[in-house]
Amino acid sequence: MKKKLFETGNDWIGFIGRIALGLLILPHGLQKAFGWFNGYGFEGTMGFFTETIGLPWILGAFIIFTEVAGSLLLVLGLLSRFWALMVICIMFGTIFTYHGPVGFFMNWDGNLKGEGYEYHLAVSTIALIVLIKGAGRYSIDRIIASKQVDPGKAALAQRAMA
Repeated sequence: MKKKLFETGNDWIGFIGRIALGLLILPHGLQKAFGWFNGYGFEGTMGFFTETIGLPWILGAFIIFTEVAGSLLLVLGLLSRFWALMVICIMFGTIFTYHGPVGFFMNWDGNLKGEGYEYHLAVSTIALIVLIKGAGRYSIDRIIASKQVDPGKAALAQRAMA
């Protein structure tokens, strides 16, 4: 299991997927954590999460942590599959708790009672690609995976040397 978490090819698909995913999620995390890009900051976001949506405080904090630290680690390619899975969980949680009732489409014209969930599905699709393919080239996951020894191959090598 540990090996599979870091295992990845030297492909561009994983690389592009994780960079895109990290850079799509990071600004949203910075809005929530620090109030950047016209966000509400940690206190305002946590108030919305706990009072308006009714999320437990720890879950709200984990969402913010994932969107900031997780997206940065995605860009670096460290534990990419784990962070991709966390993004999928957040996106589907958002659909089920808040955006689902609005409908599919984003609120381009300002005439809906909020934003739809099409963005969340698109982000989930990118995250699913990273979850399946791994981090791809230029990733810390790839470096870690290359240093892990397969126990089966190690046993074969020891028998061959004996």
